[in-house]
Amino acid sequence: MRRREFLGRAGAAVAAGALPLSGARAAAWPDKPVKLILPYAPGGATDLLARPWSEVLSKAYGQQFVLEHRGGAGGMIGTEAASKATPDGYTFLFTPNATMSVLPSLRKTPYDPLKSFDPVGRVGDLVCGFVMHPSVGPKTFKEMVEYAKKNPGKLSYGSAGLGTATQLRLEMLKFKAGIDILHVPYRGSADALNDLLPGNVHMMNEINVLPHVKAGKLILLNINHSARNPDFPDVPTLTEHGLQDADVPIWYSVWAPTGTPKEIVTTFNAKIVELAKSDDMQARMRAIHSQVPVQTPDEMRAYLELDTKRNAELIKAANIKLE
Repeated sequence: MRRREFLGRAGAAVAAGALPLSGARAAAWPDKPVKLILPYAPGGATDLLARPWSEVLSKAYGQQFVLEHRGGAGGMIGTEAASKATPDGYTFLFTPNATMSVLPSLRKTPYDPLKSFDPVGRVGDLVCGFVMHPSVGPKTFKEMVEYAKKNPGKLSYGSAGLGTATQLRLEMLKFKAGIDILHVPYRGSADALNDLLPGNVHMMNEINVLPHVKAGKLILLNINHSARNPDFPDVPTLTEHGLQDADVPIWYSVWAPTGTPKEIVTTFNAKIVELAKSDDMQARMRAIHSQVPVQTPDEMRAYLELDTKRNAELIKAANIKLE
């Protein structure tokens, strides 16, 4: 047998033998703990969403899904770490869209969202809005806008950090309403909340503030979503307040470092979809003011491209720059 023919047949045999091994690997996955890297500090929205997912995934698979917080640089540090992880199906990124569709339009990042990651599953969209500390005075969205126009730069807004979607929500509000509000970036939304509650900053837009709205410590002015929050049925959306296309969606998802076996990604996506549809998970998500749209990996990639485009347009139109 000629050498080239022999090598060709040998290669085909190896490839044929690799297919069942790949399928077997996916069927056995996971056979050890799985790491979910969160690119923000504990206590914020990312942490609030990741904890119930960690619990239900650990129960469903019989292996621990461990949360690893790698905050800093607006989420860039943790996202970079996930992009460089071994693509073996045991390390994933659990992140809001800020690191994927906002930050790369504001600064050079050591990862490319579309090339460094493979989409796995959507895990939650935030249904929240702008809140105000009652000491400031305004009690409604209209009163807040009027106050901001009369007192440019006097209101302060705490965000989870530079280049986050929560910053973009503020920039969109300023752009659409024609007002000036001071942006105060924090290392995460938990730190921002710690300054909001005593009134050191005046406003925020995160799900971790909503329990304090229920307790009467903060005022919810609006909802940044296509529909009202069922827990706050009397609070209008931004669209109802007359600001069209101003919501800036904040959506969370799981991503695998590029090269992760497709069979594992497909299996993981199917499990996320299955759990998201369950009554238990829907109740857990509603409890933290979130809902989970079901998407395939291909639909996720298309949605990321759309979200990146519209955020880039806002960043350009509003001349947003990292301070």
